[in-house]
Amino acid sequence: MKLLPVKDKATIRQFLDVPAFIHQNNPEWIRPLDKDIEEVFDKDKNKLFRQKGNECERWILSDDEGKIIGRIAVFVNKKYKNLGDEQPTGGIGFFECIHDQQAADFMLDYAKEWLQKRGMEAMDGPVNFGERDRWWGLVVEGFHEPLYGMNYNPPYYQQLFENYGFQLFFNQVCFAMSVQEQVDKKFYERHATFASNADFHSEHLRKNNLDKYAQDFCTVYNKAWAGHGGNKTLELRQAKKIMQSMKPVIDEHIVWFIYHKNEPIGCWLNLPDLNQWFKHLHGKFGFFQKLKFLWIKKFGKCNRFVGLVFGIVPEFQGTGADSYIIIEAAKVIQPEAKYDNYEMQWIGDFNPKMINIAEKLGTYRSRRLVTYRYLFDRTKGFKRHPVVG
Repeated sequence: MKLLPVKDKATIRQFLDVPAFIHQNNPEWIRPLDKDIEEVFDKDKNKLFRQKGNECERWILSDDEGKIIGRIAVFVNKKYKNLGDEQPTGGIGFFECIHDQQAADFMLDYAKEWLQKRGMEAMDGPVNFGERDRWWGLVVEGFHEPLYGMNYNPPYYQQLFENYGFQLFFNQVCFAMSVQEQVDKKFYERHATFASNADFHSEHLRKNNLDKYAQDFCTVYNKAWAGHGGNKTLELRQAKKIMQSMKPVIDEHIVWFIYHKNEPIGCWLNLPDLNQWFKHLHGKFGFFQKLKFLWIKKFGKCNRFVGLVFGIVPEFQGTGADSYIIIEAAKVIQPEAKYDNYEMQWIGDFNPKMINIAEKLGTYRSRRLVTYRYLFDRTKGFKRHPVVG
């Protein structure tokens, strides 16, 4: 076996095509857009490359006959840190491999050595050289069509990782429900308290005023998430860029904000499940695929929407503000009957408050992914991600 660095158009194409080989007989797999994968490794587009000390490399694995049988990426992000971390930790991701422990070990050994040379004492995986809302975690339950930006893998990958010595660092739990499901009556009771108070109101996004909602999202994000789990402060220009990038696929009626005296105190950001459209493009997004996408988006049906972000600023957490925004949204979304199903992006099991909110909505656990950790010093005591909140 041999690991070949990805460094030209030919090896990039081979890197992108490995999953198609691995999943060739699996109808549940949806090929990610090639451009979405490549943006992770593009030094002009991934801002992490601009930070001193950050590095990323990737390889494809060939067998003795020259057939490509796997791939892996490895990275150092100097600001990557989880609550309670006691050692510098690198990451591996975009892992694909045939059902062969020797092949998996060959790649993981190489990644381990690469990280050790750069001062790392552990590696997490599979994770992303970027934000945690994409390409994060190994699927261990719920092997059905992945959501947009979500990893997907055969069940045997769990065996490959755990046999190597990776241990469960935290679970990433996804929740789903029928859109017409009535939530627990306690949500309505808490909603009534806020609805009777003129200091509070909730509204859905309007595309003709995106800058306002970018500002509101920026405010909520920085109060609720900045500084936690390696999350950095979000600048307004970044928030505007996020909103503009989402604009073509935003459904105004599923993006909501809550305000206290006209100041934003919470948000609930959802999008249609883009994979229901992108699965027809087979990874490509050139001129003709863009035309096809517009046609599918206009005339095709997308019956699921996906929860991306839900949060309340600290001073209003536990007050029932979450119930208010949920019921206000339900009063619009349910009568429209545009969607049949709702699924949330993962919630870490280290966040029991958010897990509790999700469960009380009447959801079921739709899938589980795992972030694994491997300590290079095998005599060191292993610790799972501590509980937050």
